[in-house]
Amino acid sequence: MFGRSSACLLAFSFLVFLLVRVQGQSERVDPGRDFVPPLSPPATLPQRIPDPVQPYPRLRWLTSPGPVGFPLLANAAGTIFSGTVTAIKRRPADAGQSVETIAVTFHVEQSMRGAIPGEDLTVSQWMGLWSSGQRYRLGERVLLLLYPPSKLGLTSCVGGGMGRFAIDPQGRVVLSARHLSAFRTDPVLGGKSRVRLSDFARAVRRANEEESVP
Repeated sequence: MFGRSSACLLAFSFLVFLLVRVQGQSERVDPGRDFVPPLSPPATLPQRIPDPVQPYPRLRWLTSPGPVGFPLLANAAGTIFSGTVTAIKRRPADAGQSVETIAVTFHVEQSMRGAIPGEDLTVSQWMGLWSSGQRYRLGERVLLLLYPPSKLGLTSCVGGGMGRFAIDPQGRVVLSARHLSAFRTDPVLGGKSRVRLSDFARAVRRANEEESVP
C-alpha cells in the first residue's frame, strides 16, 4: 500500500516537473530566430538650410543680438538720401543679367551718404522684391537707406520696410509704427512720428559717430 502510494506520488511529481519545463521552454525566445532588436532612434543630423538666391545683400541686423536701433540700421546702409521717383523700368534677365530686375530712378533732393544732391540716381532691385510688395510709384517722395550694391549690382532697403520712409507734403520724414517702436529710445528720433530732414540727417551722423567709437 505504502509502496503504491509512493510510486503514484513520484509519478505525479515527475509529471508536474515536465509540465513546468515545457511551459518555460515555450515562453523562452530564441534570440537567433525570433528576437528583433529595437530600432535605435534615427540620427539627428544638423539641418543645413541652403541660402536662397539673394542677389541683394543679406540683412545684417537680423543676426545681431539686441533690439534693432537706428544706429544699427543706418550703419548697414551704403546710400542714404531723400528723393522723388522719376522713372521705373523693368529689365528682363538676359546673357548679361542673370535675374530679372527693376531699375528705379530718383531725383536726389538731399543726400546723407553715398549720393549727390540734384543728381538722377538709378538703383537696380531684384524683381522678386518688387513682386513681394516692395514697390515704388512715379512722383513718390521717399527717404531710403539702401545696402551697398551686391556683386550683381543690385540693392534693397536695409531691413526691408525699416529702411524706407515716406516724405509728407511739408517735406518731413514720416515714421511708421514699426519705426516708432524700434527707435523709441533714440535721442533724436525717439517718440516722433514726423521729423525734419535736418533732424534725420543729425541722427545719421550720430549713428556714424557711435560706429566709429571703439
